[in-house]
Amino acid sequence: MIISPELDAFARAISRVLGWSYFLAWSASFYPQPISNYKRRSTLGLAIDFPTLNVLGFTCYTISTASFLYSDTIKAQYASRHPEAPATTVRFNDFLFAAHGAVMCVIIYSQFFPRVWGFEVGKRQRVSRAVLGIWWACVVCIAVVVALVRVRGVGGGVDAAGGWAWIDVIYTLGYVKLLTVFLKYIPQAWVNYKRKSTVGWSIYPMLLDFAGGWLSLAQLCIDSALQNDWSGVTGNPVKFGLGNITIVFDVIFMLQHYVLYRQPRKCMEDQEEDEEREGLVSNLRD
Repeated sequence: MIISPELDAFARAISRVLGWSYFLAWSASFYPQPISNYKRRSTLGLAIDFPTLNVLGFTCYTISTASFLYSDTIKAQYASRHPEAPATTVRFNDFLFAAHGAVMCVIIYSQFFPRVWGFEVGKRQRVSRAVLGIWWACVVCIAVVVALVRVRGVGGGVDAAGGWAWIDVIYTLGYVKLLTVFLKYIPQAWVNYKRKSTVGWSIYPMLLDFAGGWLSLAQLCIDSALQNDWSGVTGNPVKFGLGNITIVFDVIFMLQHYVLYRQPRKCMEDQEEDEEREGLVSNLRD
């Protein structure tokens, strides 16, 4: 489909506005939870699995977006894999969001260490074995793909249509990010369900996530339409997946907060403290 230069310029301007709008919404979503933790001097109510997976995911996403933007090798290999739409749909706001997110995730994760912040941390707030297993499995998968590229692939060669290439490592980082996005929400949803409360966990990041998810998908669709090729969506599966997964889980969390647990059981923090005392008494008896 051929569009006029005026319409093309307008669509590109809308794309930039959408890009920076979702960047602001998603970036702002990182702040309510650590601020809430700081005010309460506690991380009770927040599942530690959430920031643990977030640190890995946003580190991978930062490397991925930076490579698509600034690596000539990756851009050339992407063009080789997608000759019908050789320009990637990754934008600078994607990279800035990823880098900012990685820093904020490290800060939130550090709040679970009393020696650093002096916050109250529940005895049960430890990374689960399942999450640790997934974390290390992702790292091993990345290492395996790197090894395949170095041993059997084309490496830095431009022709990446067949065989292993560095772009496969970047795609692996992106898929790790998608996996962590999907898995990181499950422990928090489970914690809310078991406590029958969202006390100590902030709903505001989810509201901002929800808005950012729709804005991100809108920008991706406009960019693909401008290229007159929807492989821009399949060629940027991380951004497409991020938007959809985020929206689905945000709806779940909003239902928990505004519908299911609007009137949570009284004094959840006191209940958790009682559980801590019971555990301590049990250990002394043993």
